[in-house]
Amino acid sequence: MKKSFLLISLLCSVTLIFAQQAPHFISPSDVYSLKQVKDPTVSPDGKWILYGVSKADSIKDAFSTKLFMVSWDGVETVSLTEQTKNPSSYAWSPDGKYISFMASPSKEEKEDHGNQLFLMDRRGGEPVQLTDIHGEIQSYDWKKDGKQILFVVKDPNMADTAKSKIRKPYAIDRYHFKQDYEGYLDNRKSHVYLFDLASKKLDTLTKGTYDEASASFSPDGNSVVYVSNITESPDRNTNTDIFVIDVKNNRSVKQITTHKGGDFSPKFSPNNESIAFFKSISGDAYNAYDQPQLCVANVKTGDIEVISSSLDRPITTFTWAPDNKHIYALVEDDRKQNIYSFDVHAKTNSLVTNAEAVFSDLSANDLGQMVVLYSDPHTPNEIYALDGETPRKVTKVHDEFLAGLKSIYVKGFKSISSDKTIVSGILYLPDSVSRNMPLVLFIHGGPVAQDDYSFDESRQILAGAGFAVAAVNYRGSSGRGFAFTKSIYADWGNKEVKDIIGAANYLIKEGIADSSKLAIAGWSYGGILTDYTIATDKRFKAAVSGAGSAFQFAMYGSDQYVLQYDEELGAPWKNVKKWIDISYPFFKVDQIKTPTLFMASQNDFNVPVIGAEQMYQAFKHAGIPTELVIYPGQNHGLSIPSYLVYRFQRHIDWFEKYLK
Repeated sequence: MKKSFLLISLLCSVTLIFAQQAPHFISPSDVYSLKQVKDPTVSPDGKWILYGVSKADSIKDAFSTKLFMVSWDGVETVSLTEQTKNPSSYAWSPDGKYISFMASPSKEEKEDHGNQLFLMDRRGGEPVQLTDIHGEIQSYDWKKDGKQILFVVKDPNMADTAKSKIRKPYAIDRYHFKQDYEGYLDNRKSHVYLFDLASKKLDTLTKGTYDEASASFSPDGNSVVYVSNITESPDRNTNTDIFVIDVKNNRSVKQITTHKGGDFSPKFSPNNESIAFFKSISGDAYNAYDQPQLCVANVKTGDIEVISSSLDRPITTFTWAPDNKHIYALVEDDRKQNIYSFDVHAKTNSLVTNAEAVFSDLSANDLGQMVVLYSDPHTPNEIYALDGETPRKVTKVHDEFLAGLKSIYVKGFKSISSDKTIVSGILYLPDSVSRNMPLVLFIHGGPVAQDDYSFDESRQILAGAGFAVAAVNYRGSSGRGFAFTKSIYADWGNKEVKDIIGAANYLIKEGIADSSKLAIAGWSYGGILTDYTIATDKRFKAAVSGAGSAFQFAMYGSDQYVLQYDEELGAPWKNVKKWIDISYPFFKVDQIKTPTLFMASQNDFNVPVIGAEQMYQAFKHAGIPTELVIYPGQNHGLSIPSYLVYRFQRHIDWFEKYLK
């Protein structure tokens, strides 16, 4: 009897262990398991790679970041900041002996001064606070000799200095007066400062009524480059130009660019003679659909060459090669993002990688050793090093997590819209043989962005719950050229909806989707397009509209896009018909049949909560099944792990209720 009992107990234990280890589809609770690898940077000697890893803490219900370094060959990994709370903006000191990062001081060390710069020995030990700067540090850059650090600092906020901790009333006089995550905007400015490590003194390099940003040293340390908008009314345009300060001699300032659009992200060449930077195609005061061109300016002559003119694709990041003749850059192209090499003098380019994947966060040291993040549909970001121009995997952060997952089937597709436009998409299925399934069109925001061949947690969770899920790079998306992106200018909810419906029709025709079980969801512009689509096509049986809007009149003055509205649409009282046209979901509520779950973030200034509230109220009035979810204290992007889990689960529950 005892032997039988022991045998049964053993079998139960084995069964339980097997069940715990059996692969499963990714689910909402995996928010707590999935890590985010961030911002790799190579040490000056090329022996180590510094990077961050962010992970959800289920007890604190918050994400925390820790720093690590891994050897160039990937053999050894060292944890660096176990006790430091969320270090950011980390970098190597020029001699490679120390690691600098931004972090909040402890309360006894004047926490009210905001984040400060810390320094720690890479071999171990506690970090030491290096600065006590009054103001908000925006960025910093080391001088090559390691004796000085360049800071961009925003003026101190004098509105929160009262002992009572009660903020002074907001007194506002700006045209652009609010911004998500920042809140209501005041007139404080950001300027460039020089910090001497020996004396701990801060020397002012710029001052006045304009903001300066993106400041960095030339390799020889004799010059500083930065960007600034010095137009008469910077709030009324997106112009930025590039300037150089002679810090060695008389601190004279030379303006390098005069383009009416944006010139930004400047980087000196290794020989100090040139500056590479991004330039907008358009010279308009504001153009939401622009894409960056890669340019090089001769510092002495001021001559500027566009070296990416033959490539009609967005360039997202670049780094100089040590030979001063080439620049490596990341380029978006139809669901992919690969590494390109640009010949500065010939103005030609060539692919370094050509994968159905996404390379991101490219950086290099002075020796030309490059590191990059790599992700594909089955792999979250890992660090890759380039041996010459050949990528090699260095980290294995996600191996354990992926070992417990059943793989989602992912493939690209192309559909044809009613006006014959070819549109690219990505399909996610529980397996390769799935057919006649309930379909969720999960629409990206932006609109200037693209769904790509990286690991997509959101869509894979929905596919794992038993849905066919489609991403659609509708017109207005990036990665297909400037004309494709700008084609929706002042014509919202028209071409994009044709593309979304065209993708649904294609997947129905291919036998993937059940035409009687269609759903749509999205966040931000994806939520806006959800509203547009259900107001156009009555076939959709369920929708989740996140951080969206439909009565666009209500957005004027309540969100952060006043400049876009004035430039692209005209003021509402001057162009009433246009504003009515782009608000058609609100005016067609009585014609909508789709049960819709609306979501919004309480503190969102990007797409304010009123966008969801108005549609929810209209649906309630019209008797359409609806619910409203408000995420307390959140901005446009959710930052609390439990809210992310809740959002995923609410999508699944809503679609199961109306589709299955």
